[in-house]
Amino acid sequence: MAKVKTSFVCRECGNVQPKWMGKCPDCGAWDGLQRFTEAPDIASGPAHGALELPADVTATRGSRRAQPIAEVKPHDVPRTSTGIEEFDRVLGGGLVPGSVALIGGDPGIGKSTLLLQAAAALAGRGRRVLYATSEESAAQVKMRADRLDGSADAVRGQHLLLLAEPNLAVIVEEARRIAPDLLVLDSIQLAYRGDIDAIPGSLAQLRRCCLDLVTLAKTSGTAVAIVGHVTKDGDLAGPKLLEHLVDVVLAFEGDRHHSYRVVRAVKNRFGSTQELGLFEMTGAGLIEVEEATLAPESSSSSSNGSNAVDDAKSRVLSRRPGSVFAPVLAGTRVLLAEIQALTATGFLGAAKRRASGLDSARLAMLIAVLEKHGGLRLGDQDVYASALGGMRIIEPAADLATALAIAGAFYERGAGAATVALGEIALSGEVRSVRQIDQRVQTAVRRGARLLLVPATQVESARAAAPGAEVVAVGHLHDAIEHLA
Repeated sequence: MAKVKTSFVCRECGNVQPKWMGKCPDCGAWDGLQRFTEAPDIASGPAHGALELPADVTATRGSRRAQPIAEVKPHDVPRTSTGIEEFDRVLGGGLVPGSVALIGGDPGIGKSTLLLQAAAALAGRGRRVLYATSEESAAQVKMRADRLDGSADAVRGQHLLLLAEPNLAVIVEEARRIAPDLLVLDSIQLAYRGDIDAIPGSLAQLRRCCLDLVTLAKTSGTAVAIVGHVTKDGDLAGPKLLEHLVDVVLAFEGDRHHSYRVVRAVKNRFGSTQELGLFEMTGAGLIEVEEATLAPESSSSSSNGSNAVDDAKSRVLSRRPGSVFAPVLAGTRVLLAEIQALTATGFLGAAKRRASGLDSARLAMLIAVLEKHGGLRLGDQDVYASALGGMRIIEPAADLATALAIAGAFYERGAGAATVALGEIALSGEVRSVRQIDQRVQTAVRRGARLLLVPATQVESARAAAPGAEVVAVGHLHDAIEHLA
C-alpha cells in the first residue's frame, strides 16, 4: 500500500512545510498552516478521481529539450466570445480553449447568474456547454435559466447540458465524453473526490479538485469556469494555491442592496488585469452597462441598462450641498461617480468618520488636510462620505471631489450645476495631476458636465480635450473651495 504523505500548507500563500508552525515563514501569517494529507493516485482510472493524460496529448508533447527563445514560434491565442461583451472585456477578449477561470464573490451577488448567461449565450450560438452544479438541482438551474433574458434559444436547444453532481470524478468523466467547449462548475467548495478522506471544501479536497480540473482543461482543450466562495474578508475561500493553479481569477463585486455589479480581473494570463466589466442586476438577469453615471438608485432602478443611463445623464450633477461628481477610471474606461458627504455635530466624545465605497484611511487624511489647509473646523464634526451606486473608488483622482463634497456639506453650499472635480490632494493641500486627463474630461463633458475643476498643471490638456466646457485650473485645495456656490 502506498504511503500517505502529510504536510502543512499555508492557507494564505500556499507555502508547504513538513511540520506545523505557528507562523508561516514565507508570508508571516499567524496560525495559517493547515494539515494536508495527500492521498496517492489510484491507478484504476478516472472513475476513482485520478486523471490520466490521453494518448494523443502524450504523443504531441514533442521533445522536452530546452531551445533558444529566438527559435520559439509565437502564435495568437484563439478566443471564443462568451456573447457578453463586458465579460469578454475582463477576460481579455473571450474564453481561451484549455484555460481555467476562477470567479469569486459574495453569496447572492450574481456569480451563478453571470456564468449561466454566458453558458446560454454560447449554447445559443451552437457551442456545446456543460453546466455542472454541486449546489442546486437541475430543475432549479432550469427555472433560473427560464427567467434570464436571451436564454430562450439555449433552453430549447440541445447544446446546453446540465449535470447536478458533486462528485468530481463523474463531472470529469462526463466532460471527457461530451467534449464541451466550456465546462462550468458551480461551485468547487461543494465538489469532492471520493478517494480523499476529507469533507468537501477542505484544503485537501480543494487542492486535488482544482488540480484535476486544470489537468482536464490542459489535456482536452475545454475551457473551464469555476465558481468559488469568499471569506468574510472578501478573499477567495481556500488556499492561495487555487489562485496560482488557474489562469484567470475574477472578483465579482457589488452591494446586494444596489443594482450595479463589477467584475474585476485579479489575475489574467491572457489579458490585462486593468479591465473592468460593469453590469446592472435586474429581474431578468445581468444587463451590460457600457457607459453610466453612478448616480443614486433612483436612476439605476430601471429595468434595462439604456434607460438607466439616459435617466442618469438627464440629471447629472445637481447643486445639492455635499454632492460632487468625479470621473474615475474603470479599467480603460471612465465612469462618472457621484460622491456625497454629510457633516453633523458629534456627540458622546470622539467624532466619527465613516466611508462607504471609499478608502477610510484616505478619507481621514482628506479631513486632516481640510482642517489644516482648507480652514474647516471638523474636529467636533461627524463626517460621512459615500460613493453612490454600490461602487468602490480607491484611486486618488477622486480626492478633490471628496474634499469638495465634505466642504460643501460643512458650509451647506453646492458645487454648482454640472460641475466635475478631479485631482489628487497632497498633504500640503496642493492639487496634483492625474493620469489620462483627456479621457476623463471628454467623458465628463459627454455626460453633461459644463464646469471642470482640474489640476493647474493639466489645465491646457483639459481645455484641448473639452473645447466647449469651462475648465478652471486648481492649484490648491482652498482654490477649489472658493467655487462652492
